[in-house]
Amino acid sequence: MRHKIRLSYDGSAFCGWQIQNNAKTVQGELEKALSTLLGRHVSVTGAGRTDTEVNAINYIAHFDMPDVVSMSAEQLCYKLNAILPREIAVHEVTACEKEFHARFDARSREYCYFIHFRKDPFCEKFSHRMRYPLDIVAMNEAAEYLLGEHDFSCFEKTGGNNATSICTITEAGWSTYIPDHCRMMGSDCNDGDYIVFRIKANRFLRNMVRAIVGSLTEVGRGKQNPSWIADLIANGTRSDAGTSVPGKALFFCGASYGEVEK
Repeated sequence: MRHKIRLSYDGSAFCGWQIQNNAKTVQGELEKALSTLLGRHVSVTGAGRTDTEVNAINYIAHFDMPDVVSMSAEQLCYKLNAILPREIAVHEVTACEKEFHARFDARSREYCYFIHFRKDPFCEKFSHRMRYPLDIVAMNEAAEYLLGEHDFSCFEKTGGNNATSICTITEAGWSTYIPDHCRMMGSDCNDGDYIVFRIKANRFLRNMVRAIVGSLTEVGRGKQNPSWIADLIANGTRSDAGTSVPGKALFFCGASYGEVEK
């Protein structure tokens, strides 16, 4: 019977989601744990591939549980958390339709990238500290050029083997936020000390979000005009775009599905 897993993970301990030879990955750890508990090899399929150090919240995957196993989904969830590394937390295991596919049924995926400007020991692991100011209004103006269906090869890591580099971005923009620890401690942080970039699309290319963020910060620093993003999409190559930002501050924030998920 097919089952769906909802999990979150700290990407700093892994070389991405996808299984690799001689490397610790989230998919590899999950398959190892499931195979141990279910007594046979179990393959897991995820909603998408995340790169080294990239984190995930409410990531969706699926696997097929052998019919001979009498363990309930609740028991399996409990036991998975007992043997998985502390960087992986399984929130829920549920039975789903046999046609459900965590990757191909996903209609959209969302990522968030976190940036902070003040020295903050509680943000260093999961946020990228910028040591220069950024014009968030200009970056949001530039982000509007990302919306719609385009060839995003200028933001794809060189050597990517995707069949197509065409994606449809439906949301992209920056906003300010106040971290929970600042609220709890009554910190005197200023509006704009912490910003987050949210982007949603039907699919993403390898390293695409990090390259987009790096390019948008070029606009935020005043090195490029907002319309430069449109020029990149129309005529640019990866070497023309901005430098990729670190993976530690990037989060896969969820995928949306249709009725087949139920």
